[in-house]
Amino acid sequence: MTVILETVSLVRRFGGLVATNDVSMTLTEGARHALIGPNGAGKTTFVNLLTGVIKPTSGTILLEGADITREPAHKRAGRGMARTFQINQLFSDLTPLETVTFAILEREGHGIDPVRSVAGHRAAIEEAASILERFRLGDSMDLKTSDLAYGKQRLLEIAVAIAAKPKVLLLDEPAAGVPEEERHEILDIVNALPTSVAVLLIEHDMDLVFSFANRISVLVAGALLVEGTVAEVSEDPRVRTAYLGEDADG
Repeated sequence: MTVILETVSLVRRFGGLVATNDVSMTLTEGARHALIGPNGAGKTTFVNLLTGVIKPTSGTILLEGADITREPAHKRAGRGMARTFQINQLFSDLTPLETVTFAILEREGHGIDPVRSVAGHRAAIEEAASILERFRLGDSMDLKTSDLAYGKQRLLEIAVAIAAKPKVLLLDEPAAGVPEEERHEILDIVNALPTSVAVLLIEHDMDLVFSFANRISVLVAGALLVEGTVAEVSEDPRVRTAYLGEDADG
């Protein structure tokens, strides 16, 4: 499989705290890869390093073989990296159709100006409507974002990321705060994305992780504890001890 994203001996220190400890990981094209670990393991810090929100103390980040370790976030986005956040970053007064259309216009270099109308950009509007249908938001595309149920807002945030046509999509707990009955819908839709999009998922709900991922990496205290298939990780006694809180001999 073609490697799309790679980290080599990635380290991030905050004073005396080692938040990311010598992490080497690869994400292949079309991957459905989950990053799990206990609270404080360094998962969000790792994603912030990947996206350029913070800089590593040492180590290397490669996107399609190009060294992006010191590139700013907007350049990484331009290369095909998109992410969502634990707390959504949506404009509450815009409709989903306007929101996704603005994301498409930004991708095409037109910039974002939420005060202006998107009415004159027919092709972008049609593409936005198609994306919203794929995310089961077609019936809600003309509502104010603030009027959407929270699960729909989470879907909209992912739709905005997809509008950028990413090669790598980083999802930071996309189901957090979403009612139980809606969580699987979110991951089912993401899983149905084209295989040209590699997905790295951070998620605490193990049922979602096991149903979504074809590969799992486990972080503990900022270091990579184990990586493998769902079966390999779920059966590893070190994971039960460090993440699931079980005795390895139990």
